[in-house]
Amino acid sequence: MAEPAALEHQPLEGAARVWGTIALSAATFMNVLDTSIANVSLPAIAGDLGVSPNQGTWVITSFAVANAIAVPLTGWLSQRFGQVRLFVGSVILFVIASWLCGLAPNMATLIAFRALQGFVAGPMIPLSQSLLLSSYPKALAGLAMAMWAMTTLVAPVMGPLLGGWITDNFNWPWIFYINIPVGIAAVLSSWAIYHKRESATRKVPIDGVGLALLVTWIGALQIMLDLGKENDWFHSSLIVTLAVVAAVGFAFFLVWELTDDHPVVDLRLFARRNFWTGTVATAVAYGLFFGNVVLLPLWLQQFMGYTATDAGMIMAPVGLMAMLLSPIVGKTIAKVDPRRYVTFAFIVFGIVLWMRSRFNVQADFWTIMIPTVIQGVAMAFFFIPLVTITLSGLPPERIPSASGLTNFARITAGAFGTSIATTLWENRAALHHAQLAEAINPGSQAAQAALSGFIASGSTQEQALAQINRMVDQQAFMLAANDIFYISAVLFLLLIPLVWLSHPQRVAPGGGAEAAGAH
Repeated sequence: MAEPAALEHQPLEGAARVWGTIALSAATFMNVLDTSIANVSLPAIAGDLGVSPNQGTWVITSFAVANAIAVPLTGWLSQRFGQVRLFVGSVILFVIASWLCGLAPNMATLIAFRALQGFVAGPMIPLSQSLLLSSYPKALAGLAMAMWAMTTLVAPVMGPLLGGWITDNFNWPWIFYINIPVGIAAVLSSWAIYHKRESATRKVPIDGVGLALLVTWIGALQIMLDLGKENDWFHSSLIVTLAVVAAVGFAFFLVWELTDDHPVVDLRLFARRNFWTGTVATAVAYGLFFGNVVLLPLWLQQFMGYTATDAGMIMAPVGLMAMLLSPIVGKTIAKVDPRRYVTFAFIVFGIVLWMRSRFNVQADFWTIMIPTVIQGVAMAFFFIPLVTITLSGLPPERIPSASGLTNFARITAGAFGTSIATTLWENRAALHHAQLAEAINPGSQAAQAALSGFIASGSTQEQALAQINRMVDQQAFMLAANDIFYISAVLFLLLIPLVWLSHPQRVAPGGGAEAAGAH
C-alpha cells in the first residue's frame, strides 16, 4: 500500500532541491563507496591483522550480505518510523559503525563491525531513491534517476582509488573514518530540508519467521563460499553442514514467504516476466562485475608489484565515461527500447573482459587501464535500463517491494560473486602452477638456464629456486585471472537472450507504470 502523505508533498524548488540532491547523493555515495573502498586495502588490512588476503575478503562480503538482508526491511521500517526519520537514523548509525570499524583491533571484530555497518546501511539506498524522486517534478524523474545512478556507478570505482591513496599515505582505519564528516554533513542537511516532508506512519506486522529464515540461508551460504577453499570444500563436515543448512533454510523460506500474509520478501513478483528476467539479469551481471572489480586489484598488488594507490588508479577511470553517458541514458530511456541499451552494455562488458583475458605479466599500466576506461561505457547503459525493464508493468504500490527485492538480489549476488571469483582464482592458479612446475622441472632446459642466471647474479641455489618458484606463481595466478576474465566475458554474452525474454512497457515518470496491470 502506498503512503499517502509521501505522495502529497510538492516537488522541491531552487536551492532546496539542489541541496537536497547533494545531501542524498553524499549519503548514497558514502554507502556505495564502502562496498569497494576496502578492495585495494585488503593486503594491508590482512597483513596488519595477521590473516591471509583471501580471508580479508570477509571484510567485503560481511558488509554486502548484511546490507542485502537489511534492504527488504526498508518498507516495513519506513511505514513504522517514517522515511525521513529512518533515512537520517540509518546515516547516523552508519557513521557510528564506520568509527567502530576503524577502531577494530582484530579481524573478527572488524568483520562484526562491517556486518553491523552493512545492516544499518540497508535502508539508505532505497530511501535516497524515494526521497530524490519526491524532490523533482514527474517530468524530470528520468534526470533525477540518472543523477542518482551516477552516484551509485561512480562510487564503487572511486573506492579503490581513495582507499589506495589513504592506505599508502595514512593507514587503513582512515578508509572508515572519512565517512564521519561526510555522514554528519548529510545528516544535518537532509534533516533540515526533508524533516517537514515526513511520510505517514502506521503499525504493520513484520514477518519475523521469514526474516530469520532469510538470515539463516543467506548467512550459511555465504560462510560456506568464504570458508570452502580453506576447508577442502565438501571433504569438510563444516562445509557439508553449512550447505545443508542453506538448502533446507532456502526451501522453508520459499514455502513461508509464498504463504505468509505480510512476507518480508514478496516472491510473488517473480510471477511477472519482466520482473524475473530483469532481476536475474541484474543479479548475475552485477555478481560478475563485482567479482572482477575485487579480483583485479588483488592480482595487481600481489603479483604485479602495484601499490594500493596505483591499483586504485587503474580502477578509477571507469567512472569517467559513466558520468558523461548516464545523463544521456536517463533522458533517452523513454524513447529507446531498454533491451537495446542492456544488450549494448553486456557486449561492451564482454569485450572489456575478453581484453583482460589477453593480459600477461609484461602488461604495462596503460594496457591494463584501457579496458577500465571502456568499461565505464557499459556501466552507463547497464543499471538504468535494467531498472526500467524490472519495474515496467508494475502498479505503483508494488514498486517499493520490487525495488527492494531487486536491490537485495543485486547486493547478495555481489557478495557471492566476490567469493566465487576469489575461490576460482585460487583453484585455477593451483592447477596452472602444477602444469607449469611439470614443464619447468630441474632437468628442463628453461629451469637450468634460469637457475644459472640467478646463481651468476649472486644468489645461492636455494634463493635461485625460490625466485623461480615466485615466477611460476606469478604466471600461474596471471593465467588463472585470464581464465576468470574469459569465463565472465562469455557469461555476459549469454545473458543477452535472457534480457530479450522481457516485454517492457513504458515506465511512467516517478516510477509508476503506464501499463500497470500488464504482465
